Order: sequence, then structure tokens, then C-alpha cells
Amino acid sequence: MKMRLQKIIAQAGLASRRQAEQWIADGKVSVNGKVADKPGALADPDKDAIKVRGKLLPPREEKTYLILYKPTGCLTTLRDDRERPTVMDFMKKVSARVFPVGRLDFNTQGLLLFTNDGALGKKLMDAKKGVIRTYRVKVHGIPTEKDLRRLRKGIRLDNRRTAPMGAKIFRVSGKNCFLTLKLIEGKNRHIKRICELIRFPVIKLNRTHFAFLNLNGLKPGEFRYLTAKEVQSLKKLVDHAG
Repeated sequence: MKMRLQKIIAQAGLASRRQAEQWIADGKVSVNGKVADKPGALADPDKDAIKVRGKLLPPREEKTYLILYKPTGCLTTLRDDRERPTVMDFMKKVSARVFPVGRLDFNTQGLLLFTNDGALGKKLMDAKKGVIRTYRVKVHGIPTEKDLRRLRKGIRLDNRRTAPMGAKIFRVSGKNCFLTLKLIEGKNRHIKRICELIRFPVIKLNRTHFAFLNLNGLKPGEFRYLTAKEVQSLKKLVDHAG
């Protein structure tokens, strides 16, 4: 399928669309041996030989989608200057260059989605799309119904009110309890901070679901590829929302 050259170059990760447009205007891009310096020039990245600044554009990677059961004790980042463990340590058997969609804190475990589909990843993290992330949270103490209503309505955090969320007690364990929280947004240490604000600090945090995806059959550190049906359902979820 043909698309604008600047979009193809940007998707290949060589430059921003604006920079790609400048390269095209400067005559630094060719398609099948012919300089393509006209605004709006089109090409098919799967069929045409596209050269950028004299180098052939590599073929597009097949879109890859998978979920990891992230264990505690690793960072959600592509690399770490201090050489601490990262989630990418579990992706060594994945041939595609995937990236995590969103993040989980160092000591938070649970479902983490990976892909090389940047467009879908961006939509999934857009709070306007309303994609629900479900967490099982062990906290000190037992919140009252009034405490839970505060969470459901939203709490002021970083000078603005958080989006409404689902909040209920899953199980009481002595003087502590497990909560089920359902969020459509996530700031840095989001759950830990809102629980501290209602005076029920977090002991343990586990993301159990991302939209309809779950961790069934996986152990911490294991991953699986999504089925074609799951990928299609994710795309429908964000395309029909917002």
C-alpha cells in the first residue's frame, strides 16, 4: 500500500516527519532509482526500493505483540546506565525490536504489553481511549466504604484530580486487605501515591489485566505472543473509543 514518503521514513525510525520532509525537498530521497523531491510523494514500503541519503531503507519489521509477566526487581526501560536489571532482559528470545507499552515500577509485578506497533501503543496509553488496567493491591489496614468512594471519585494528585476508577475490597487478610483497582490512567507511582493519600500504604502491587488480557498460564519472567484475535480486539477497542 502506498503512503507518503515522510511517513515511511519516520516509521523506520530514521527521522521525524518534519526532518524527512526536508530530506525529500533537498533531493536526498529516491524511489526505485529516481529522486523523489516533490511534496506529497508516495511509495509502497513493501515493494519499492527506497533510498535515504544514499542508503537503502531496511524492510519493515512484521508487527509483533506479546505480554510479559513482569517480576519484581527490574526496571521498565529499554536500557539502564547503571546496569540494573530491566524488562528487556526477558526479551532476548524475541527477534523483533519491541518496546514496553507504559511501565510498571521496579517492585511492581504483573502484566506488561510489548510491541513494535507504535501507533497502537500510543492509542492504548491515551486515557481518552479508556483502556482499563486492573491491579490487585495489598495495603496496610482495611479501607472503609467512604475511603473507597474517595478513590472512585478521584483524588487530587499533582494539582489535578485523578480520573474516576473502580475500587473494591477483594479479600481481608488479618489487619490488611487486598483491593481491586481499575484505572484508565497511570502516573509515576500512581497507585502507591493515591493509597498513601487515603492512609493505606501499599505492601504489594500486581497488575492482573491490561484491557481483556490476563496472565493465565504465565509465571513471573515468562511471556507469550498475542493471538491474531487478541490483536484485532485491541485495535477495535481503541478505534471505537474516544
